[in-house]
Amino acid sequence: MSADPDDRYSHGHAESVLRSHRWRTAANSAAFLLSHLRPSDAILDVGCGPGTITADLAHCVPEGTIIGVDRSSDVVHQAQLDHGAVVNLSFRAGDVYSLEFEDASFDVVYAHQVLQHLSEPVAALAEMRRVLRPGGLVAVRDGDYGAFVWWPPDRALDRWMEIYQQITVRNGAHANAGRQLHTWVDDAGFTDLVVSSSNWTFHRDDERAWWGETWAERVETSEFARQGLEYELTTTDELAEIARAFRQWSLDPRGNFIVVSGEVIARR
Repeated sequence: MSADPDDRYSHGHAESVLRSHRWRTAANSAAFLLSHLRPSDAILDVGCGPGTITADLAHCVPEGTIIGVDRSSDVVHQAQLDHGAVVNLSFRAGDVYSLEFEDASFDVVYAHQVLQHLSEPVAALAEMRRVLRPGGLVAVRDGDYGAFVWWPPDRALDRWMEIYQQITVRNGAHANAGRQLHTWVDDAGFTDLVVSSSNWTFHRDDERAWWGETWAERVETSEFARQGLEYELTTTDELAEIARAFRQWSLDPRGNFIVVSGEVIARR
């Protein structure tokens, strides 16, 4: 199967994006995996980003090891600086389509919010399967943008979703990956699939303030903005309107935003 190592990342690595990624923990992003971990497991975290989840998982395998891999060497360097004190944890730059590890090197391969950004998710999963030991586990979790819901309704936020969906189509990515994640895992040759889902919910005042401001900034300054303009899907005025809508939503005490993700655990 062909695979494209130059997949275009729809989010990019603006500070607002990395701030969102640093918020993630094993508790809010890998709960479906935690009960399956053994203290001596060797784990590979593919697409580890800033490494906050990776560092949490390291504490779950005190007799084991964990390696975080990400395509961005800058992000990997910062993750190593931030989490270098964790003795059983290391980071390196790498390509999900061509992992620089021997066959059967890991007990667990974990990938969070990664497959949705790939043009060839099954090829990436097949590569994860290659580096797993027989009987090892793959654990993947991806958002489903088409299932996101918010209150109150807002036409500007509807446009945000429309633009995001169109950007991912242009990039060959999969905004609604969560609902079909299990089919990719099955097609990659894994067995004993356990399929689940979970949500992030932003309702409290502090939750709305954080989520709303993060996305307001992303709408105007991240790759979302740059690619939306490049593909002529939006305008700077419309992006400013969407950013205002996110900030307005964040001030509404009755506001709510539910982010849906699909999850799969399966065996090699």
